Amino acid sequence: MENIFYNYLNMKKIFLMVVCFVFCAATLSAQETLKLKDIADGHYYPEQIYGVNPMNDGETYTQISPDRKRIVRFSFKSGKEVGVVFDAEKARGKEKIRGIDGYIMSPDETRILIQTQTKSIYRHSFTAVYYIYNVQNNTYEPLSNGGPQQVPLFSPDGSMVAFVRDNNLFLVKLLFGNSESQITKDGKRNEVLNGIPDWVYEEEFSMSRAFDFSADSRMLAWVRSDESQVPVYSMQEFKGLYPTKAQFDEYPGEYLYKYPVAGAKNSDVSVLTFDIESRATRTLQVPLEEEGYIPRIKFTNDPNQLAVVTLNRHQNQMDIYMANPRSTLCKLAVRETSDKYIKETAYGSLKFYDGRFAYLSDRSGYQHVYLYSLNGTLEKQLTRGDFEVTNFYGYEEKTGKCYYASRQESPLRKAVYISDKAGKVKKLSTEVGTNNATFSKSLKYFMNVYSSATQPPVTTLCDNTGRKLTTLLDNAKLKEKTEKLLGRKEFFSFTTSEGVELNGWMIKPRDFNAAKKYPVIMYQYSGPGSQEVTDSWSMGFYGGGIYESYMAAEGFIFVCVDGRGTGGRGAEFEKCTYLRLGDLESKDQVEAALYLGTLPYVDKANIAIWGWSFGGFNTLMSMSEGRPVFKAGVAVAAPTNWKYYDTVYTERYMRTPKENGNGYDINPIQRANNLSGSLLLIHGTADDNVHYRNALEYAEALVQADKQFDMQIYTNRNHGIFGGNTRNHLFQRMTNFFISELQPNR
Repeated sequence: MENIFYNYLNMKKIFLMVVCFVFCAATLSAQETLKLKDIADGHYYPEQIYGVNPMNDGETYTQISPDRKRIVRFSFKSGKEVGVVFDAEKARGKEKIRGIDGYIMSPDETRILIQTQTKSIYRHSFTAVYYIYNVQNNTYEPLSNGGPQQVPLFSPDGSMVAFVRDNNLFLVKLLFGNSESQITKDGKRNEVLNGIPDWVYEEEFSMSRAFDFSADSRMLAWVRSDESQVPVYSMQEFKGLYPTKAQFDEYPGEYLYKYPVAGAKNSDVSVLTFDIESRATRTLQVPLEEEGYIPRIKFTNDPNQLAVVTLNRHQNQMDIYMANPRSTLCKLAVRETSDKYIKETAYGSLKFYDGRFAYLSDRSGYQHVYLYSLNGTLEKQLTRGDFEVTNFYGYEEKTGKCYYASRQESPLRKAVYISDKAGKVKKLSTEVGTNNATFSKSLKYFMNVYSSATQPPVTTLCDNTGRKLTTLLDNAKLKEKTEKLLGRKEFFSFTTSEGVELNGWMIKPRDFNAAKKYPVIMYQYSGPGSQEVTDSWSMGFYGGGIYESYMAAEGFIFVCVDGRGTGGRGAEFEKCTYLRLGDLESKDQVEAALYLGTLPYVDKANIAIWGWSFGGFNTLMSMSEGRPVFKAGVAVAAPTNWKYYDTVYTERYMRTPKENGNGYDINPIQRANNLSGSLLLIHGTADDNVHYRNALEYAEALVQADKQFDMQIYTNRNHGIFGGNTRNHLFQRMTNFFISELQPNR
C-alpha cells in the first residue's frame, strides 16, 4: 500500500505509456488563477523524462521520443541526440507499429523488444503485443502469434526470449526461425501461475516477473504459485462509462480473483528450473516454512548459483539461498532477522556482482548498504552513520566505491553521494532539496532529477565527481507560472505532549494576514515508512502543493505532519507502530491539531483532516481518537479493519488476527461510536486493493452508532479513482464539503 498520488502517476504511465508527458504551455499561459479541473486533469504536471535505458558503452542512454514513434540515443556527457535506435516509420515489418509503449534491449543491444497494445491488469502487471526488432537489418516481426504476452526477457546471450501467456511460460529461440515452445502447461487463472506473481505478491512485493535465465543461457528458473486454495474475492461490475461495459447493461457482472485477507491461506510457492537443452524440469529443495514467501529469485554471474530470497510469514526473517539449478540443493548464504519486520527495501535493493552481492539493511538502526561474498561472508558495511540510505545505485568493484542516495543532512532532504574504499564520503548532488539519480552502466555519469518545495523538477546530467555537464529540463515555464499561483510554503516542527518531535509543512494563502484566524485542513498519509514532509516538489497530493494552494486561495491553511511510523528517521521511529497500526499515528495527528490550535492565526474550532488509502484509514482513526479536535474529515479509499486487507502488507506490521487480536481491534469500525466531526466517505466500487466492503462495513457501523455522514461512491473505479471526469468530480466534492463545513472567511 503506497502513497496513492505516486500510485496514480504510475498507473497513468502504464496505461498511457507516455514517455515524456509535457503539459500544454498555451493552456497554462491562458490561465490567471488555479482551476480545479485543470489541476485534476494534470495541466500542472512538470515535464519529466521517462523510460531512460543506460547503454552498454557507459556513455549513452536511450529513451522513447515524445511522439512514441522512435527510440532515440543520447549522450550522457552532452545530453545531445547521437542516434536513432528504432524508427517506426522507417523500420520494415508486415504489421504497422503505430506507437511504442515500452521497449527491452537485448544484452548485446542487437535486438529490441518493442512493446505495443498495452493493457493494464493490476498495479504493475499488463499484457502487450511485442515485436522483435533487428537493429542490424532494420526489420521487425512478432514475438509470438499466439496472443499478447507478459514480462518477456532476453537470455544473456540474446538468442532466446522467454515470456508468460495465460499463466504459462513460453520460450522463443530467435536463431531457429523464432520457434516457440511451451515450457509449462499447468497454468490456469485463479489456480496456478508460472513466472508471474499472484495479486498479493505483485501489490506488496512490487513484482511483475518471477523467472530468470542462467548466466550461460542454458537454464531457466521460475517461481510457481499455486493459489488454488486461496479464497476468492468477488467484485460486482456495472455498465458505467469511461469505459462503458455494455455487457452489463441489464445485469451486473462479476469479477473473481484470488485475494488472501489477513490470516487467510496464501499461495503455495516453489522454485522450478528448466534445462533448455535436455528439457528436464526440476524442483529446487528450498527450505521454506509453511506459507512462507519467495519475493525474489535471481541468477548470479555463476550459472550454477541461483539466488533465492525467502521470507517467513511474519516477515521478520529473510534468507538468501544459493541454489544449484541442476542438483536442486540450496545452501544458506545470509540470514537477516528483525525483532519486528524486514523492510521490503532489503530484497528490493539486492544487486549482484562477480562473486559478490549487496543490499540495504536497517540492522544498525538506520538503513545502510552491506556487501557480501556469494558464500555469505560479510565483506564490508559500505555506508554508515545515523541517517537513512534511501537508494543504492551501485558498487564499483575495481575501486570499491559505492554510489547511493541518503537523508544524511536532514530527514526532509535527499542527496546523491559516493563513498570510497576508505569510507570517505563525497556529496555529488549540489542542490538542496530532493535528488534522485539514474547512473550509466559505467557509473561514470548520472542523470539527476532535483526538486524542492519551491522548485519543480530540474533534470541534469552530471559526471561521477558531481560536476554538472548540462541541463535537460528545467520546468522554467511551470515555475514562472506557479510562482504567481502557489501559496506560501513553510516547514515547521513541534514537540507533542509525549515528548516526540514531529516535522510538518504548511501552505498559507498568498494574502496571508497574521491578524486573521484561518480554518485548517490537514492532509496526511501516515503509512509505515512513508514520507509526505520532504523538501520536494511532491509536496501535497499533487506536485507543488497545487491543490493545497487552490484551497489556500479559498481561505484555508493547508498542513501536513509526518507522525510516528513514517520514514527517514531510523528504524526505531518507523517501527514503533508495530502490532498497533493506527494507534500512535492517530494520536500524532490529534497532537498536531492541538499544536496548530495554539497558533494565533489558526481557528482551532475549524480544523479538518483528510487522506487517501492508509491516509483515509488514519483520518477515520484520528476523528475517533477520543479528543474531538476535528470539525470535519474526508476519507478516500480507506481500509476500515485490517482483517479485510491482504496478508503480506497487513501481517508484516500486525501479524495475523489470531496472533494479535487486540491490535486488530484498533480500527475505525470499533471506534465508530467515538467519531467526532462531519465525515465524507469516498470509495470506488471496483477497488481491487482496498475493497469497497471497507466503506460499506464502516458505513453500517456508523448507522448503528447513529452517526450521520456523507458518502460518495464511484462506479467501476479502482483504488486510483480516475477516468473521464471522475478525478475532477472527486476533488470538487471534497472542496465543496470543506467549504461548507469550515466556512472560511474569504
